[in-house]
Amino acid sequence: MPETRWTTIAMPSQAGRLAIVTGATSGIGYEAALALAGAGAEVVLAARNAAKAERALASIRHRHPNARLAVDLLDTARLASVQAFGDRWRAEGRPVDILLLNAGIASVPRREETEDGFERQLGTNYLGHFALTGLLLPFVARRPTSRIVPVASLAHRPGRIHFDDLQLRQSYGPQKAYRQSKLAMLMFGLELDRRLRAAGVPIRSIPVHPGAARTDVFRRGDRAGPIQRLAGHAIFSVIGQSAADGALPLLFAATAPEAEGGAYYGPDGIWELRGHPTRADIAPQAQDKAAAERLWSLSETLTGTACTV
Repeated sequence: MPETRWTTIAMPSQAGRLAIVTGATSGIGYEAALALAGAGAEVVLAARNAAKAERALASIRHRHPNARLAVDLLDTARLASVQAFGDRWRAEGRPVDILLLNAGIASVPRREETEDGFERQLGTNYLGHFALTGLLLPFVARRPTSRIVPVASLAHRPGRIHFDDLQLRQSYGPQKAYRQSKLAMLMFGLELDRRLRAAGVPIRSIPVHPGAARTDVFRRGDRAGPIQRLAGHAIFSVIGQSAADGALPLLFAATAPEAEGGAYYGPDGIWELRGHPTRADIAPQAQDKAAAERLWSLSETLTGTACTV
Protein backbone atom coordinates (compact mmCIF):
# COMPACT_ATOMS: atom_id res chain seq x y z
CA MET A 1 0.00 0.00 0.00
CA PRO A 2 1.47 3.38 -0.95
CA GLU A 3 2.51 5.47 2.07
CA THR A 4 1.80 8.80 0.36
CA ARG A 5 -0.77 9.93 -2.16
CA TRP A 6 0.70 8.57 -5.36
CA THR A 7 0.53 10.56 -8.60
CA THR A 8 2.28 10.31 -11.93
CA ILE A 9 5.00 12.58 -10.56
CA ALA A 10 6.20 9.53 -8.62
CA MET A 11 6.17 7.27 -11.69
CA PRO A 12 9.67 6.02 -12.46
CA SER A 13 11.12 6.40 -15.94
CA GLN A 14 9.64 3.90 -18.36
CA ALA A 15 12.41 4.31 -20.93
CA GLY A 16 13.26 1.04 -22.60
CA ARG A 17 9.94 -0.57 -21.64
CA LEU A 18 7.14 -1.64 -23.94
CA ALA A 19 3.48 -1.37 -22.94
CA ILE A 20 0.39 -2.73 -24.68
CA VAL A 21 -2.79 -0.90 -23.68
CA THR A 22 -6.15 -2.23 -24.81
CA GLY A 23 -8.95 0.28 -25.26
CA ALA A 24 -6.44 3.12 -25.55
CA THR A 25 -8.49 5.48 -27.73
CA SER A 26 -10.39 7.22 -24.92
CA GLY A 27 -11.04 7.39 -21.21
CA ILE A 28 -8.69 5.78 -18.71
CA GLY A 29 -6.99 3.72 -21.42
CA TYR A 30 -6.02 6.84 -23.32
CA GLU A 31 -4.86 8.59 -20.13
CA ALA A 32 -2.76 5.59 -19.15
CA ALA A 33 -1.19 5.43 -22.61
CA LEU A 34 -0.52 9.17 -22.50
CA ALA A 35 1.22 8.97 -19.13
CA LEU A 36 3.27 5.90 -20.05
CA ALA A 37 4.41 7.53 -23.28
CA GLY A 38 5.31 10.69 -21.39
CA ALA A 39 7.44 8.62 -19.02
CA GLY A 40 9.40 7.19 -21.94
CA ALA A 41 7.69 3.85 -22.62
CA GLU A 42 7.04 2.59 -26.10
CA VAL A 43 3.25 2.23 -26.18
CA VAL A 44 1.14 0.07 -28.46
CA LEU A 45 -2.41 1.38 -28.73
CA ALA A 46 -4.44 -1.80 -29.16
CA ALA A 47 -7.87 -0.73 -30.41
CA ARG A 48 -10.70 -1.94 -32.61
CA ASN A 49 -11.24 1.37 -34.41
CA ALA A 50 -8.24 2.34 -36.52
CA ALA A 51 -9.37 5.93 -37.09
CA LYS A 52 -9.89 6.58 -33.37
CA ALA A 53 -6.56 4.95 -32.60
CA GLU A 54 -4.76 7.20 -35.07
CA ARG A 55 -6.42 10.25 -33.54
CA ALA A 56 -5.36 9.11 -30.08
CA LEU A 57 -1.82 8.56 -31.35
CA ALA A 58 -1.74 12.06 -32.85
CA SER A 59 -3.06 13.56 -29.62
CA ILE A 60 -0.42 11.82 -27.51
CA ARG A 61 2.32 12.81 -29.94
CA HIS A 62 1.13 16.41 -29.78
CA ARG A 63 1.71 16.32 -26.01
CA HIS A 64 4.90 14.25 -26.26
CA PRO A 65 6.56 14.84 -29.65
CA ASN A 66 9.26 12.24 -29.04
CA ALA A 67 6.86 9.52 -27.91
CA ARG A 68 7.37 6.03 -29.31
CA LEU A 69 3.89 4.93 -30.36
CA ALA A 70 2.24 2.34 -32.57
CA VAL A 71 -1.31 1.29 -33.40
CA ASP A 72 -2.34 -2.35 -33.68
CA LEU A 73 -5.92 -3.43 -34.33
CA LEU A 74 -7.58 -5.47 -31.61
CA ASP A 75 -11.24 -6.15 -30.93
CA THR A 76 -11.56 -8.12 -27.72
CA ALA A 77 -15.14 -9.00 -28.67
CA ARG A 78 -13.83 -11.14 -31.56
CA LEU A 79 -11.59 -14.12 -30.90
CA ALA A 80 -10.42 -13.98 -34.51
CA SER A 81 -9.11 -10.46 -33.91
CA VAL A 82 -7.44 -11.51 -30.66
CA GLN A 83 -5.81 -14.46 -32.39
CA ALA A 84 -4.61 -12.26 -35.26
CA PHE A 85 -3.09 -9.82 -32.78
CA GLY A 86 -1.34 -12.69 -31.02
CA ASP A 87 -0.07 -14.08 -34.33
CA ARG A 88 1.40 -10.71 -35.28
CA TRP A 89 3.09 -10.44 -31.91
CA ARG A 90 4.49 -13.95 -32.18
CA ALA A 91 5.97 -13.06 -35.56
CA GLU A 92 7.73 -10.06 -34.03
CA GLY A 93 8.76 -11.88 -30.87
CA ARG A 94 9.28 -8.67 -28.90
CA PRO A 95 9.26 -8.73 -25.08
CA VAL A 96 6.37 -7.01 -23.32
CA ASP A 97 6.86 -5.17 -20.02
CA ILE A 98 3.30 -3.99 -19.36
CA LEU A 99 0.09 -5.62 -20.53
CA LEU A 100 -2.77 -3.34 -19.53
CA LEU A 101 -6.14 -5.05 -20.04
CA ASN A 102 -8.53 -2.12 -20.11
CA ALA A 103 -10.92 -2.31 -23.09
CA GLY A 104 -14.54 -2.69 -22.13
CA ILE A 105 -18.21 -1.86 -22.51
CA ALA A 106 -20.97 -1.60 -19.93
CA SER A 107 -24.69 -2.05 -19.40
CA VAL A 108 -25.74 -3.14 -22.89
CA PRO A 109 -29.53 -2.69 -22.50
CA ARG A 110 -30.63 -5.79 -24.40
CA ARG A 111 -28.74 -9.06 -24.58
CA GLU A 112 -26.35 -9.27 -27.53
CA GLU A 113 -23.96 -11.98 -28.62
CA THR A 114 -20.54 -11.71 -30.15
CA GLU A 115 -19.76 -13.62 -33.32
CA ASP A 116 -18.30 -16.32 -31.05
CA GLY A 117 -21.62 -16.77 -29.23
CA PHE A 118 -20.59 -14.99 -26.02
CA GLU A 119 -22.75 -12.53 -24.12
CA ARG A 120 -21.27 -9.27 -25.37
CA GLN A 121 -20.08 -7.78 -22.10
CA LEU A 122 -18.50 -11.03 -20.93
CA GLY A 123 -16.87 -11.54 -24.31
CA THR A 124 -15.54 -7.99 -24.64
CA ASN A 125 -14.53 -7.29 -21.06
CA TYR A 126 -13.24 -10.68 -19.98
CA LEU A 127 -13.02 -13.60 -22.40
CA GLY A 128 -11.18 -11.63 -25.09
CA HIS A 129 -8.67 -10.43 -22.51
CA PHE A 130 -8.25 -13.94 -21.12
CA ALA A 131 -7.40 -15.21 -24.59
CA LEU A 132 -5.10 -12.26 -25.27
CA THR A 133 -3.18 -12.94 -22.07
CA GLY A 134 -2.81 -16.58 -22.98
CA LEU A 135 -1.37 -15.63 -26.37
CA LEU A 136 0.96 -12.91 -25.07
CA LEU A 137 2.12 -14.43 -21.80
CA PRO A 138 5.09 -16.19 -23.46
CA PHE A 139 6.34 -12.75 -24.53
CA VAL A 140 5.95 -10.96 -21.18
CA ALA A 141 9.48 -10.45 -19.88
CA ARG A 142 10.28 -12.71 -16.93
CA ARG A 143 11.27 -10.05 -14.42
CA PRO A 144 9.68 -8.43 -11.34
CA THR A 145 9.13 -5.13 -13.13
CA SER A 146 6.85 -6.78 -15.70
CA ARG A 147 3.16 -6.27 -15.00
CA ILE A 148 -0.16 -7.61 -16.20
CA VAL A 149 -2.93 -5.23 -15.12
CA PRO A 150 -6.54 -6.42 -15.52
CA VAL A 151 -9.05 -3.61 -15.05
CA ALA A 152 -11.96 -4.66 -12.87
CA SER A 153 -14.60 -2.47 -11.23
CA LEU A 154 -16.44 -1.57 -8.05
CA ALA A 155 -19.29 -3.39 -9.78
CA HIS A 156 -17.64 -6.72 -9.00
CA ARG A 157 -18.90 -6.54 -5.42
CA PRO A 158 -22.54 -7.52 -6.07
CA GLY A 159 -21.48 -9.67 -9.02
CA ARG A 160 -21.75 -13.43 -9.37
CA ILE A 161 -20.32 -15.91 -11.85
CA HIS A 162 -23.37 -17.71 -13.21
CA PHE A 163 -21.75 -21.02 -14.03
CA ASP A 164 -25.15 -22.58 -14.80
CA ASP A 165 -25.88 -19.81 -17.35
CA LEU A 166 -22.59 -18.03 -18.04
CA GLN A 167 -23.86 -16.40 -21.25
CA LEU A 168 -27.04 -15.27 -19.46
CA ARG A 169 -29.34 -16.72 -22.08
CA GLN A 170 -31.99 -17.55 -19.51
CA SER A 171 -31.87 -14.41 -17.38
CA TYR A 172 -30.15 -11.34 -18.82
CA GLY A 173 -29.82 -7.98 -17.12
CA PRO A 174 -27.49 -5.14 -18.21
CA GLN A 175 -25.95 -4.66 -14.76
CA LYS A 176 -25.98 -8.38 -14.02
CA ALA A 177 -23.88 -8.97 -17.13
CA TYR A 178 -21.49 -6.11 -16.41
CA ARG A 179 -20.97 -7.18 -12.82
CA GLN A 180 -20.26 -10.74 -13.86
CA SER A 181 -17.71 -9.62 -16.47
CA LYS A 182 -15.84 -7.40 -14.01
CA LEU A 183 -15.91 -10.00 -11.25
CA ALA A 184 -14.42 -12.42 -13.79
CA MET A 185 -11.64 -9.93 -14.57
CA LEU A 186 -10.77 -9.56 -10.89
CA MET A 187 -10.84 -13.31 -10.25
CA PHE A 188 -8.66 -13.82 -13.30
CA GLY A 189 -6.11 -11.25 -12.16
CA LEU A 190 -5.87 -12.77 -8.69
CA GLU A 191 -5.67 -16.34 -9.98
CA LEU A 192 -3.05 -15.38 -12.55
CA ASP A 193 -0.82 -13.99 -9.81
CA ARG A 194 -1.27 -17.15 -7.73
CA ARG A 195 -0.22 -19.26 -10.70
CA LEU A 196 2.75 -17.04 -11.50
CA ARG A 197 3.99 -17.31 -7.92
CA ALA A 198 3.46 -21.07 -7.80
CA ALA A 199 5.52 -21.43 -10.98
CA GLY A 200 8.27 -19.17 -9.66
CA VAL A 201 7.66 -16.61 -12.43
CA PRO A 202 8.48 -13.06 -11.22
CA ILE A 203 5.86 -11.29 -13.39
CA ARG A 204 3.26 -9.53 -11.25
CA SER A 205 -0.47 -9.68 -11.99
CA ILE A 206 -2.12 -6.70 -10.32
CA PRO A 207 -5.85 -6.07 -10.87
CA VAL A 208 -7.21 -2.55 -10.37
CA HIS A 209 -10.34 -0.46 -10.61
CA PRO A 210 -10.68 3.25 -11.55
CA GLY A 211 -13.44 4.19 -9.12
CA ALA A 212 -16.21 6.24 -10.70
CA ALA A 213 -14.29 7.69 -13.62
CA ARG A 214 -16.07 9.91 -16.13
CA THR A 215 -15.46 8.01 -19.36
CA ASP A 216 -17.36 6.77 -22.41
CA VAL A 217 -17.61 3.19 -21.15
CA PHE A 218 -21.23 3.65 -20.06
CA ARG A 219 -22.22 5.40 -23.27
CA ARG A 220 -21.78 2.23 -25.38
CA GLY A 221 -22.03 3.99 -28.71
CA ASP A 222 -25.41 3.52 -30.38
CA ARG A 223 -26.48 0.84 -27.89
CA ALA A 224 -27.17 3.34 -25.11
CA GLY A 225 -30.66 4.75 -24.79
CA PRO A 226 -31.09 8.52 -24.26
CA ILE A 227 -32.37 8.08 -20.71
CA GLN A 228 -29.40 5.88 -19.80
CA ARG A 229 -26.99 8.40 -21.27
CA LEU A 230 -28.56 11.28 -19.36
CA ALA A 231 -28.70 9.38 -16.08
CA GLY A 232 -25.15 8.12 -16.42
CA HIS A 233 -23.82 11.58 -17.21
CA ALA A 234 -25.68 13.15 -14.29
CA ILE A 235 -24.55 10.56 -11.74
CA PHE A 236 -20.92 10.48 -12.77
CA SER A 237 -20.74 14.28 -12.98
CA VAL A 238 -21.58 14.41 -9.27
CA ILE A 239 -19.69 11.45 -7.81
CA GLY A 240 -17.08 10.74 -10.45
CA GLN A 241 -13.53 11.81 -11.10
CA SER A 242 -11.70 12.62 -14.30
CA ALA A 243 -10.41 9.89 -16.59
CA ALA A 244 -6.86 11.03 -15.80
CA ASP A 245 -7.47 10.47 -12.09
CA GLY A 246 -9.25 7.20 -12.81
CA ALA A 247 -6.13 6.00 -14.62
CA LEU A 248 -3.92 6.46 -11.55
CA PRO A 249 -4.54 2.98 -10.07
CA LEU A 250 -3.72 1.48 -13.50
CA LEU A 251 -0.47 3.42 -13.70
CA PHE A 252 0.46 2.65 -10.10
CA ALA A 253 0.00 -1.08 -10.69
CA ALA A 254 1.88 -0.93 -13.98
CA THR A 255 4.90 1.04 -12.82
CA ALA A 256 5.27 1.53 -9.06
CA PRO A 257 7.99 -0.66 -7.50
CA GLU A 258 5.88 -0.97 -4.35
CA ALA A 259 2.79 -2.31 -6.17
CA GLU A 260 2.31 -5.88 -4.98
CA GLY A 261 1.39 -8.83 -7.16
CA GLY A 262 -1.98 -10.28 -6.26
CA ALA A 263 -3.10 -7.04 -4.57
CA TYR A 264 -6.07 -5.01 -5.81
CA TYR A 265 -5.81 -1.24 -6.12
CA GLY A 266 -8.35 1.54 -6.49
CA PRO A 267 -8.99 5.12 -5.27
CA ASP A 268 -8.53 5.99 -1.59
CA GLY A 269 -11.58 8.26 -1.26
CA ILE A 270 -15.00 7.56 0.21
CA TRP A 271 -16.48 4.29 -1.09
CA GLU A 272 -13.42 4.06 -3.39
CA LEU A 273 -15.20 6.34 -5.88
CA ARG A 274 -12.35 8.79 -6.36
CA GLY A 275 -8.90 9.62 -5.08
CA HIS A 276 -5.36 8.28 -5.21
CA PRO A 277 -4.23 4.65 -5.51
CA THR A 278 -4.45 2.42 -2.45
CA ARG A 279 -5.44 -1.12 -1.59
CA ALA A 280 -9.05 -1.77 -2.56
CA ASP A 281 -11.63 -4.05 -0.98
CA ILE A 282 -12.16 -7.45 -2.57
CA ALA A 283 -15.57 -9.07 -2.27
CA PRO A 284 -15.56 -12.60 -0.76
CA GLN A 285 -16.75 -14.26 -3.97
CA ALA A 286 -13.75 -12.83 -5.82
CA GLN A 287 -11.46 -14.65 -3.40
CA ASP A 288 -13.03 -18.07 -4.00
CA LYS A 289 -10.04 -20.03 -5.31
CA ALA A 290 -12.07 -23.05 -6.38
CA ALA A 291 -14.42 -20.85 -8.40
CA ALA A 292 -11.44 -19.05 -9.95
CA GLU A 293 -9.91 -22.34 -11.05
CA ARG A 294 -13.24 -23.43 -12.48
CA LEU A 295 -13.63 -20.15 -14.35
CA TRP A 296 -10.06 -20.42 -15.70
CA SER A 297 -10.65 -23.93 -17.05
CA LEU A 298 -13.99 -22.93 -18.57
CA SER A 299 -12.41 -19.84 -20.15
CA GLU A 300 -9.74 -21.96 -21.82
CA THR A 301 -12.46 -24.20 -23.25
CA LEU A 302 -14.64 -21.34 -24.45
CA THR A 303 -11.82 -19.37 -26.06
CA GLY A 304 -9.85 -22.35 -27.33
CA THR A 305 -6.77 -20.70 -25.86
CA ALA A 306 -4.61 -22.14 -23.12
CA CYS A 307 -3.35 -19.61 -20.60
CA THR A 308 -0.32 -21.50 -19.39
CA VAL A 309 2.07 -19.96 -16.90
